[in-house]
Amino acid sequence: MEVTDSEASRQVRVRFVTKLPPPLKVPASSIAVPTNLTRMGLSEIVNLLSKTPFDFLIDGELVRMSLEQFLMAKGISAEKVLEIEYIKAVAPRKQQEPCLHDDWVSAVDGSDSRFIFTGCYDSLGRIWRGDTLCTHILEGHNDAIASVSIIKSKDAESNTLHLATASKDRTLRLWKLDTRDQLDHTVKIRAFKILNGHAAGVQSVSSGPSGDMVCSGSWDGCVKLWKTNESDAEDEMVSIKKRKIGTDSPLNEESQLEGSAFSTFVGHTQCVSAVLWPEDETIYSASWDHSVRRWDAETGKDSWNMFCGKVLNCLDVGGEGSSLIAAGGSDPVLRIWDPRKPGTLAPIFQFSSHTSWISACKWHKSSWFHLVSASYDGKLMLWDLRTAWPLAVIDTHKDKVLCVDWWKGDSMISGGADSKLCISSGISIT
Repeated sequence: MEVTDSEASRQVRVRFVTKLPPPLKVPASSIAVPTNLTRMGLSEIVNLLSKTPFDFLIDGELVRMSLEQFLMAKGISAEKVLEIEYIKAVAPRKQQEPCLHDDWVSAVDGSDSRFIFTGCYDSLGRIWRGDTLCTHILEGHNDAIASVSIIKSKDAESNTLHLATASKDRTLRLWKLDTRDQLDHTVKIRAFKILNGHAAGVQSVSSGPSGDMVCSGSWDGCVKLWKTNESDAEDEMVSIKKRKIGTDSPLNEESQLEGSAFSTFVGHTQCVSAVLWPEDETIYSASWDHSVRRWDAETGKDSWNMFCGKVLNCLDVGGEGSSLIAAGGSDPVLRIWDPRKPGTLAPIFQFSSHTSWISACKWHKSSWFHLVSASYDGKLMLWDLRTAWPLAVIDTHKDKVLCVDWWKGDSMISGGADSKLCISSGISIT
């Protein structure tokens, strides 16, 4: 690390502090450093003891410029000892081989650490074990799958995995598979229940916290709730006729349950592009009518209604107390609101490094600060609320990125118009 005499004359005394374990701690005494140091220069100092990449915080904000620029921007005196906290840098350390599909990968769910669940424009759902083997193909839809959801289970020891898919064919379908099957090949399964009731393509599905119900959003402007049980007094048994592909054999009949909506929420005036059911009593929805709504799951009344002036494609809830709403849509800006702040509907954060529409966003479940966004510009961006610049930009896709999720806590999984499921792993978030 070379420093000229003129640069060395502009110095500030700093003290490095950290919450990291002892092997990564540096002495607490203050030292003088040049003010022209950036994050990389600070890392060189701390890395005398460790080769771990670090980020640096001053007064709770990540440093993304030289110390001199930061001090001037924040009005901090260079005469006092500056306390700098260092944390492990958050960025993917490995790009795994992509999993190829036959068409656009439009949906992904990584909420189960054993599997990755994808939906595709070829009308098929797929279950991937580990990161390479497709063990199950979910067939039955007649048009593109727009959204998928692994249904939460109240029984942590259950060997049955329940799944939901939403399709442009106007239906949702419910599926189940036995997780004890150690398959080394791909098997095809069909839905045990078809959910009919939307008047247009279904764009989004989300599992309720208990797993007893799912909610959906559609191009018909409605949010609907559906029961996920395998049989119900109101369900009907319908016959689905199938013919084996490539044969002229007679049609075979197969019986499937058909269910109707438990309730319908009306209020949006255009496509409901995203729904989320994070708590028993609360459902969130985003729409092409420029609004985000928060619904009472029992009464169907909207208790919070925010208009942002943009078509919205996605939303997620997370951050401090799982209270912050992130949403993106028809411009390159990822916006975050805090509904707890009375009297204002202005975003509390706006991140604008993308160059095209934002298609998906997802908070990290164990962090108040971190979330990821996906865009039609072909990039994923990893964000920390403590800085306006992305921590990492991932450009493994060669076309629009359509969906993104976290998997196993340290990996980002994404699908796109390049027909690939991409996995970026080795992300350390503490």
